Parts: sequence; structure tokens; C-alpha cells
Amino acid sequence: MDLGATAVLLFVAGTVAGTLNVIAGGGSLLTLPLMIFLGLPAGVANGTNRVAILVQNVGAVWSFNRHRMIDWSWLPLAALPALVGGGVGAWLAIRIDDLAFQRILAVLMVLIAVWTLWNPLGSRDVGEKLLAAETRRGRFLLILGFGFVGLYGGFVQAGVGFIILAIITMGGLDLVRGNALKVLLVLAYTPLSLALFAFDGKVDWAYGVALAAGNLLGAFIGVRLSVLKGHLWIRRVVTITVLAFAVRLLWPA
Repeated sequence: MDLGATAVLLFVAGTVAGTLNVIAGGGSLLTLPLMIFLGLPAGVANGTNRVAILVQNVGAVWSFNRHRMIDWSWLPLAALPALVGGGVGAWLAIRIDDLAFQRILAVLMVLIAVWTLWNPLGSRDVGEKLLAAETRRGRFLLILGFGFVGLYGGFVQAGVGFIILAIITMGGLDLVRGNALKVLLVLAYTPLSLALFAFDGKVDWAYGVALAAGNLLGAFIGVRLSVLKGHLWIRRVVTITVLAFAVRLLWPA
């Protein structure tokens, strides 16, 4: 495939992925395998994907903030553990070989699909009691949860949006404001993760820029759909997205 066609394919895939990432999650389940299929080593695809994720979430945070949808009071609780976890996760990812990463990615994709089909987003009432930020136990559990989010996101990124939404909605936010906080949280740890991958030479900047352009457009589309459609519509999109990825993972073409 020539360079122009590859760039167009990455832009289109990035647009779809960026939209999915903002309104639900799982966009990297599309872009990571695509870049590997296009010939990038698995570790380089993992690092290159962070270019798009960074640009996407800068755009999404800016757009959500324009609509006054970001609850900034969560930032002190969420950002530091996510940043630390993100650094550790990226450090681990760049130290395993490509074949091992591909196998880990395949297993994680299946586990995420099964876990999200368990419907953690449906446990919001129970979660609000367990993860109430006003209690010491709730704050501790939230800090652990955000640290795990950073660790997982720094390591592989694919599917982290589903995990974040489960934690945030169980903490008491609706899915619209939960999505707004989700993109802010991912933005908190992504620059460090990208820097570690780039320092190790595991970023293809040409692929990353083409993908990032699509992800940025998708981010704006996703924010607009989130704000216009509301909580119930987003929950339906999350459910459909999870089912679609689960089917694709369980019965690959």
C-alpha cells in the first residue's frame, strides 16, 4: 500500500476511533491491530498510538470545557495516581518483545470484552456507596482505581475507556460528565507515556500524525454527540460497542 493510501486509511480509522474513544471507549482496539497489519512492530504501534491519543484528548478536553462539562474537582484525586501508573505501565511495555506484547494484547482484549459485558456500568447505585469520594474508604479505592487506570493505559491503552467509565460512574457521575472526566484523566498520563515510548524509539511519527488528525476530528464529533444525546444514549452506545468488539474478538475474520 502506498504512503498516500496508508495515510487516508489511518485518518479514517482515527476518526472512527476518536469518536468511539470519547463517547464510549475501545477505539485503540481498532487502530492497534490496523497498524500492526500495516507492518509496524507491535511495540512501535503501541507507542505510535499515543500520538493520536494525546492529540485526541487535548481536543476533547478543550471541547468539553467549552460546554462546561468537566468537573475539575476530581482532578487532584485522579491525576497523580494515573500519572504514576501511566509511567510504570509505559516503562513495562517498552521492555517486552513484540511477540509477547501481541499475545498480551490479544488476551487483554478478550478479558476487557468479557468484563464489560458483565455490565459494570449497571452497578452505579452500589458503586456510589462503595466509591463515595466523601468517605476515606471511597477516596482510597478511587485512588487505587485511577492508579490502575494509568498502569493499564500506559501499558496498552486499548479499552481503558471502558474501565474509566465504570470507575467514574460508580463514583457518582453520569456518563456525559464521566466522559468529560475520562478524556481529562487520559490526558494526564499520556504525555509521559508518549515521551517514554519516543525516547525508546518506538514511535513512527508519520503514522502517528496521520492517525492523530483523524482522532482529533473524531474527538470533536464524539464530544458533540455526548453533549447532544445525553446519558441514556451514551450507555446504549457503550453497550453496542462492547458487544461489537466482543463478537469481533471471539470470532475473528
